Amino acid sequence: MEFQQGAYRIQGIDLIELTKEFGTPLYVYDADKIVHQLKTLKTAFADSNVKIKYAAKALTNLSILKLLKKFGSDVDVVSIQEVQLAMRAGFEPSQIMYTPSGVDFSEIVEAVSLGVTINLDNLSVLRKFGEKYKDTYPCSIRLNPHIMAGGNYKISTGHSNSKFGISIYQLPEIREVVATHGIKINGLHIHTGSDITESDVFLKMADILFSVARDFRDLRFIDFGSGFKVSYKEGDIVTNVYDLGLKLTKSFNEFCQSYGRKLELHFEPGKFIVSEAGVLLVRTNVVKSTPDLTFVGVNSGLNHLIRPMMYDAYHDIVNISNPKAEQKTYTVVGYICETDTLGADRKLNEVREGDILLFKNAGAYGFSMSSNYNSRLKPAEVMIYNGKAMLIREREKFDDLLRNQVEVDI
Repeated sequence: MEFQQGAYRIQGIDLIELTKEFGTPLYVYDADKIVHQLKTLKTAFADSNVKIKYAAKALTNLSILKLLKKFGSDVDVVSIQEVQLAMRAGFEPSQIMYTPSGVDFSEIVEAVSLGVTINLDNLSVLRKFGEKYKDTYPCSIRLNPHIMAGGNYKISTGHSNSKFGISIYQLPEIREVVATHGIKINGLHIHTGSDITESDVFLKMADILFSVARDFRDLRFIDFGSGFKVSYKEGDIVTNVYDLGLKLTKSFNEFCQSYGRKLELHFEPGKFIVSEAGVLLVRTNVVKSTPDLTFVGVNSGLNHLIRPMMYDAYHDIVNISNPKAEQKTYTVVGYICETDTLGADRKLNEVREGDILLFKNAGAYGFSMSSNYNSRLKPAEVMIYNGKAMLIREREKFDDLLRNQVEVDI
């Protein structure tokens, strides 16, 4: 997004004009930025046999999935429905990594029937998998390395109290189950959380994975998950993926040499790929002054962007309708019957009723975590591709709220 000719634009398209065409609230995604982020990772790890598996849960729109497939991404999914979406978008089963947590075993059986890569994160399921498939269908193992990393406890997934992964201290049990049933282990996986800035965290994971890998001779890949941090505000420290690529590729290639053959190096970025590519456009309903604060109430809320309330996430806010006006301090809130503060004490160019506000970094976990709370409708989604604005999801209508309800006679 750039400020050009007195207006905020993506690929030359005026965002105010987009709201006139498609209404608000409106999610808008810059395809060029998505492709740039994907290519950045591929370049950073180009000296290894790297596979980038986009974490679909960040943004599952079919058009976004098709865009990523076109430019060489694989996909990481966490539910059978995401498996089906990925296949609908054109991904081959071999390109799909399925890592469920706490699902019924029947869902794993269905995923096997579709031919995708299976990644298991607990001993109970590993035993069931071995009993059913023995050595006829390989699987990967997700390990919990007992490393605390990430920007928020709720998105830190590799620490000792996390529900994710099989504890590294349970390796003897893993070996026993694998040996008992003759399971072919084709991959090892660790994901410690989001917003990791230090290369050393990944290098610690590498030490753990490489030491474990020597016990499994049928490996095809080693998967480091993701967690690359992007910038949310000026001055943010972000992951230097080129520095990480240099250090981790060297370590990985040395391991492959000692292992006896080349393996694939996998990453599963979600936020890194789509976060900065997306914006949420909302309309100001009311400017409300109190003795202490001035509130800006907009036609959206936690039902469309829950991250500020759920994770204390910071999203930069811009008044794109009045970009040259004097700045004042506002607290931006939603229209939900709940305290849904989207941004507190923000310096914004003077906000008037009817002005369009833009939320940055809305591409990841924005629409995908949206809801119909307060019986509100979900917004439309637009992707800007090759300089053209394309509607990729229609705005919900009232009939959509009723679609699966069954009215009974009372």
